[in-house]
Order: sequence, then structure tokens, then C-alpha cells
Amino acid sequence: MGFCFSPSSRSVSVFSNTSVLLVLLLSGTFFAFTEAYDPLDPNGNITIRWDIMSWTPDGYVAVVTIFNFQQYRHIQAPGWSLGWTWAKKEVIWSMVGGQATEQGDCSKYKGNIPHCCKKNPTVVDLLPGTPYNQQIANCCKGGVISSWAQDPANAASAFQLSVGNAGTTNKTVRLPKNFTLKAPGPGYTCGPAKVVKPTKFATQDKRRFTQALMTWNVTCTYSQFLAQKTPTCCVSLSSFYNDTVVSCPTCACGCQNNATQPGSCVEPNSPYLASVVSNAGRNSPLIQCTSHMCPIRVHWHVKLNYVEYWRVKVTITNFNYNMNYSQWNLVVQHPNFDNLTESFSFNYKSLTPYAAINDTAMLWGIQFYNDLLMEDGPSGNVQSELLFRKDASTFTFDKGWAFPRRIYFNGDNCVMPPPDAYPSLPNASIQWGVSRFSLALILLVLLLHLVLF
Repeated sequence: MGFCFSPSSRSVSVFSNTSVLLVLLLSGTFFAFTEAYDPLDPNGNITIRWDIMSWTPDGYVAVVTIFNFQQYRHIQAPGWSLGWTWAKKEVIWSMVGGQATEQGDCSKYKGNIPHCCKKNPTVVDLLPGTPYNQQIANCCKGGVISSWAQDPANAASAFQLSVGNAGTTNKTVRLPKNFTLKAPGPGYTCGPAKVVKPTKFATQDKRRFTQALMTWNVTCTYSQFLAQKTPTCCVSLSSFYNDTVVSCPTCACGCQNNATQPGSCVEPNSPYLASVVSNAGRNSPLIQCTSHMCPIRVHWHVKLNYVEYWRVKVTITNFNYNMNYSQWNLVVQHPNFDNLTESFSFNYKSLTPYAAINDTAMLWGIQFYNDLLMEDGPSGNVQSELLFRKDASTFTFDKGWAFPRRIYFNGDNCVMPPPDAYPSLPNASIQWGVSRFSLALILLVLLLHLVLF
């Protein structure tokens, strides 16, 4: 008996395959957009504010300020770089507090040579120690910007530029386009510039306000998916009530491939370790060979159980031989953070992404004590203990309740072990059953002994 396919069935098959392909494409697009949404920081973004402060004969002078409104994601060394495309044939005559990375072709200018003639300039921050006559407020930190929750006083960076060949009124100025932000690598997507109400500035005595002549904003959002192809951290678990140590998932951040790509990781006991580290570029990752291949591992250990409290030890280990993490932070989601009593060696701040639900904590190092996570080695870890008060209505050690729901390191989501691998409580029912059986057997032997003897 053979099978026969009619033209109608073939068309249905083609339609079905096309539908499946369309659904996959749409879902891929959907996930690409939603990846930039962070449920623990739903309103977090970087806003670039462009304030025109005065007009010049052929353009204007503006102050550009980069505000980091992200709760826990900061910009670390080597810092941010901001790019855009001019709408017309603008040039940058001069800059204070920042500099363009390339001058471009300025050959048509005979007297004054512009600072930058490129159609698509890229600007970076100046380094600390810049002469005072080249500084403005919030500049010259090497492009490093703190997160809003961790250090709001240093969560902004600014520079001033004088623009030529531009409009000289609000109606003739054209907004730059195609803004890009690297911090320091990819990950941020910037929207178009939008004109907003001019910024107002208060004098030192707060008795008078001035305002910009024109202001526009650019909003940039972060996507971990765009920032790197693989995760950057993982989580391991252990507890006092179970001897099992749940390691980071295998290949959580990639797999060892020294066979095909020599030098992709370094064995910790290699006799050539020191020479490999010294010869590597400072900004290139050099990861210790591990089963998980993550630069950062966060270990959560349920340490002690008291009558009214329970204690956890958190350890962050750096497996990167070539990178320190300054101003690091950790975001942990657990339902018992509403009753956190003490954080012994980390700073603590409550985050409430869900309004009334206080289950998310931000932890970071104490200045001059453990705010710098050193490269891989004896000093390449920081740790603290957390003391929680028990809530009788929710507290339990059963079914992995004592372990975190989610952990971020420096704003990146860490890979958690699968829930079925979490350390479990000893099976009390089986233990009690065995002890009853043993007791019954002993009693039976004693009775037999009495009857027979």
C-alpha cells in the first residue's frame, strides 16, 4: 500500500512550514527587543542631555551630560565613548572636559584648525589629573560612571564643545543622529534625539534660575544579549544540612577549547602562568580553565540555623587573571531580604522593582576594604555574611527556599544551577522509618531470646 500526496496537501505543508518560519522570525525579533528590558531595574537607562548654552557666529556652545539612571549597572574602565553623525557639515572647533578620538580631514581650513572635522565623531572623557583650565564639572574621570544606587554623586559625566557650521537659532539647528554609546564595549542601543524643555540651572544661592537656549535628550538602554555572546558569571550553592556542593553548570559561560584554540584559558598550575599573564594585553580576558569557564563565580552557602535567625555566606571569586573589578556590585533576589538584619562586610541597599515587594538587595564593597575585586589569585575574592530574621509564615529550608532566585554581578544576569540540583534536606521520613525498623528488630530479638532461653 503506497502513500499519495495531493496538491492541496503539499500546499498545506508549504503553508505550515512558512508559518513556522514566520513565527520563529517574529519571536526572534520579539526577544531581541525584550532583552533590553530588565525586570529588576525596569526604568534604568542612560540619558544623554545636550544643552545649548550660547550662540556663536557660526554655531553654538553646548554642554553634553551623560546621566546613568541605572540602579546597579555602572561604566567601568576604560570608560565610555560616545559617537554620533552630524546632520549637516558641522565641525567641532574646541572641547573642554573631553576629546574627539580622531581629528579627521581639516585640510580646507587655513587659519584656525577645528578640533574635529569628522562627519561621525567619537568623543571620550579626559583622564584624572587634567589641567584645571581644560575641565568642567563632572568631567575627567577616565570615562568611569558609577551606578545611581551605589554612588549617585558620581553617576554623571560631562563635556563641553563648540560647534561650527551649524545653525545659530532654535529653528536652524539640526539635531545629530545615529548616537552610539560604548561602555566600554557594546551593549547599549540609543534612540533618536528628542527636543525637550530647556534645562534650568540654579545659581549657588538658589535665588536665581537660568536656562539653556535649547535642549535635546537621547536615551540608551542596555542589553546583555548585545553586550556579549556568552554569560559572564555563574552561581554555585551549598548548605550546612547537605554535604553536596552544587557547582556552576558545566559550560555556563562557554566550554574549554584549548585543543582548537590554544590559549583560550590558562591552567592554574601551569609553570608558564606568570609569563602568559604578563604578555597578555591588559584589556583582553585571560580566564582560568574551569568546567564553567566564567570570569566570575558567586557562591551562596547556607551556613547556620538559629532559633529566630539564619545565616548565609556569600563569596565572589574572580577567575580572570587579567582584570580587576573596581566598584563591583551584586544584586540578589530572595524573599527573605525584607527581614535582613545584618550585612557584615558588604554595603546593602534595598531595591524595590515591584513597589511594595522588598525581595531584591544590592550589595557592594566597603570603600578601601573590599570595594576592589582583585584578579585571579589568593586575593581574587571578596566575601561577607548575611543574617536574616525568620518569618514564621514563609521560612523553610525545604525545596531550595533558602537559595536565591536570581543573582546579577555588575548588572549581568548570572547562570543559576537547575532547581532540581539544589541541596535538599535529608529525607526525615526515611530516616525515621529505618530507626523504627531497627527498634522493632531489636525488640523481636529480645523477645525471642526470652522465649528460647
